Amino acid sequence: MSNVLDLFCELVRIDSESGEEAALISHLRDLFEEGLRADCVVDDYGNLIARVPAKGSTKKTPILLGAHADTVKPGKRVEPVISDGVVRSSGETILGADDKAGIAEIYEALQTATKHPPVEIVITRGEEIGLLGAKKLDRSKLRAQMGFVLDGDELNEIVIGGPTYVAIDAEILGKAAHAGMEPENGISAIRVAALAITNIPEGRIDNETTANVGIIEGGTIRNGVPERVVLSAECRSLDHDKCLRQAERMRCAIEQAAWNAGATANVTLTTTMRAARIPESSPVVQAARQAIEAASLRPEVRIIVGGTDASALNEIGISSVVIGFGGRNAHATNEFIRVADLEKATEIVRHLLCSLA
Repeated sequence: MSNVLDLFCELVRIDSESGEEAALISHLRDLFEEGLRADCVVDDYGNLIARVPAKGSTKKTPILLGAHADTVKPGKRVEPVISDGVVRSSGETILGADDKAGIAEIYEALQTATKHPPVEIVITRGEEIGLLGAKKLDRSKLRAQMGFVLDGDELNEIVIGGPTYVAIDAEILGKAAHAGMEPENGISAIRVAALAITNIPEGRIDNETTANVGIIEGGTIRNGVPERVVLSAECRSLDHDKCLRQAERMRCAIEQAAWNAGATANVTLTTTMRAARIPESSPVVQAARQAIEAASLRPEVRIIVGGTDASALNEIGISSVVIGFGGRNAHATNEFIRVADLEKATEIVRHLLCSLA
C-alpha cells in the first residue's frame, strides 16, 4: 500500500464522531510533531494548529492547509476494506473519508514535497455540526493570509463561495389533556407543528435558496394531548437578504399556525454564516487552479449552498477556498474513496506547496 493509503486507513480506525475528536487530535499532534517537525498547539476549543517550518523556501508568511477531525454518525469502530482499488467501510458505518482523507493527503504532501513555504495545518473540531471549531479559532494564533481546505468531493473543483445559513429553532406550547376523557380541552402541539410544516416553504426554493425542517420532537405519552413540541429547521441562500426573508417566512408560518390554534410559539432565528464569494482573480484561487492543472486536470470554479470551514476562515480574514479530497457518498454508509484519487489529491497539494514555495 502507498503511504497515504496506509495513513488514511490508520486514521479512519480512530473514532472521532462530532464532539468526540480528542483521541484523533492527540494522535495527529504526535504524528505532526514527529513526522513534520511541527510546533503544535491545541487551542481552547480543542482545534489543532500545527506550524510546519519551510522546506527549501525563503518565504516567511505561511499558508494554511485545513481539514476537520470529526465525522458524522455512525462513525465508530470503522474498519476499512480495500478491494479493486477502492476503500469502503466493512460494516454498518460511514468510512470517514470526509475528512480523514484530506488529513492524510495534507500530511503525505508535506512529507514528499521537494519544497514548500511555512505551513499552518488547522484541524478543526465540530465541522459537521455547524463549523463550531472553525468559528472558535483565535485569529491571533494564525499568520496565514491564504488557506486551502481539503473538504470537497471533486478533485478538479475549487469552491470560492458559500451561503448565508439561518438555524430556526421553535418551541410550540399547546395544552395538555387526557386524550380519551377530555381531548376537546387540549391543544395538540404536534398538530400545530404539523400544520406549520405544511405551510412552510420547503425544499429548493430557487436556484440559490433551500429550506428544510430537520427535526420534530414532542409528546410524552400515547393517551395524552401533547403539550410541547420542539422543531428544528434551517434555510440557506447564496443571497444574504433572500435567506433572511426566507427565514422570516418560516418563522411566520410557525407563529401563525400556533396563533390559529390558541397555542404559543417561541421561535429563534440564528444566522451562523453569511454569504461570501472570493473573486476568481484572487491569488488563492489562481494558486489552486495552477496546482490542479499541474496534476493534469481541468479546474472548475464553483459556488455551493453548503457550509465549510473556508466560510469561517474567510470571516476572520484568511482568504480561503475548498479543494477536493476525492471521496464519494459522504455521510452515508456506502461512502468510498478510490486509492487513485487519494494519490491524485496528494499530488495536487504537493504541486500547490511547490508552486507557493
